[in-house]
Amino acid sequence: MGTALGFLAVYVFFAIMGGPVFIGAPGWSSWLNIAAEVGIIALPVGLLMIAGEFDLSVGSVVPAASMTTAMLAGHYDFPALVAIFGGLAVGLGVGFVNGVIVTRSAIPSLIVTIGVMFAVMGLTLGIAVMIKGSTSVSYVPAPLAKAMLGQFINGMFNVAIFWWLGFVALAYFVLHMSPLGNWIFALGGDRESARNAGIPTRKLTIGMFMASGFCAAFVGVAQVMTYQQAQVAGGQAFIFNSIMCVVIGGVLLTGGAGSILGIFLGTITFAVVNQGVFFAALDPNIGSIIVGALLLVAVLSNDTFRRLAAQASRTAK
Repeated sequence: MGTALGFLAVYVFFAIMGGPVFIGAPGWSSWLNIAAEVGIIALPVGLLMIAGEFDLSVGSVVPAASMTTAMLAGHYDFPALVAIFGGLAVGLGVGFVNGVIVTRSAIPSLIVTIGVMFAVMGLTLGIAVMIKGSTSVSYVPAPLAKAMLGQFINGMFNVAIFWWLGFVALAYFVLHMSPLGNWIFALGGDRESARNAGIPTRKLTIGMFMASGFCAAFVGVAQVMTYQQAQVAGGQAFIFNSIMCVVIGGVLLTGGAGSILGIFLGTITFAVVNQGVFFAALDPNIGSIIVGALLLVAVLSNDTFRRLAAQASRTAK
């Protein structure tokens, strides 16, 4: 509820400041394109946070998958499908490593994924320079690959928007309609109790980290198909942007609470602010102030709504 009210307030503000252009197709395509990219990553990051874990390695997986895809198809002339699978495999591999280290050691996932992030960044840079002699690789995708992953509909709406909505539907089913959802909430509530209840906590944790790596790699592959170039330095903004979308969406940093609808609303709220600043001709620094304030207000309002819901539940009993 707090996220929904925040989105309405932010959208009305920028609709007034940005005028007809912002509320028209140019404005909608602008913030929806941003929401699609960060939203695909925010979904598994949100599931991990509900389970009490963090994944900061997504910022390195995006460029690693981009470079892998561009290298395989653009440098070695592999078919586009092979290159795409190669890029996605990188994300799954990084997620698997994250999950195994987290479940087999007592090191917090925050520290593990930071270490893996820097390791992947270093490997991506080193391999790119060794093979290509450059930190960027160009690739002109085949028409079908371009249409599936990097096409702009009417020159404005990226096809990634539809992929994002598909991921939202899948994540909603997993968290709110399947037994896995109860396991994820239980994992974030009390890991030991969840294990004692027979929940396969290790497999579940590894699976969620692999999903996070896959989604980050998917965004990296889509970026290659869209912009026809891969950069070693790309992707760092996704780390904190995805976490901001999740927190604005009402997911507790301590785990055990959250929803896919909240993450969805948090993502579009962040995207509206991100792009609304430009349509309103405001100082870009104002956008950072608004996002920061929105983050604090969202946390406070979500806590308030949660307390009210708990009180209502006790009263009903």
